[in-house]
Amino acid sequence: MDVSKTRTSFYRRLYVAWLIDSGTATSVPALIEATGMPRRTAQDTLGALTELDIECVFAQQSGERNNAGHYEIRDWGAINPQWIAAHLEQIKTVLGYP
Repeated sequence: MDVSKTRTSFYRRLYVAWLIDSGTATSVPALIEATGMPRRTAQDTLGALTELDIECVFAQQSGERNNAGHYEIRDWGAINPQWIAAHLEQIKTVLGYP
C-alpha cells in the first residue's frame, strides 16, 4: 500500500498524542523507545500537535530541575481519541511501528 507523506505525518501526530494521553509514553525518550523514531522526529511531532489543535503541555515536576516532568494532553480539539484507539493497529502498520 502506497501511503502519502500527509497521511503518515497525520497518523504520527495522532499516535504520539495517543501514547501521551494513554500514559504509555510521556517523555521524548519514552516516545523514542515506543516507536523507534529519531529524537528530532519525536520533538518535531510534539511541536506539531498544535497544528491539529491538540493541546499538549509539559508538566514540570515540582521541586525538580532540568526539564524533569512529563507531557500531557489537555485538549484533543476536534480529534476523537476513541477513533485512534479503535484504529491503532492500522495506524501502527502504516507507520511501521511495533
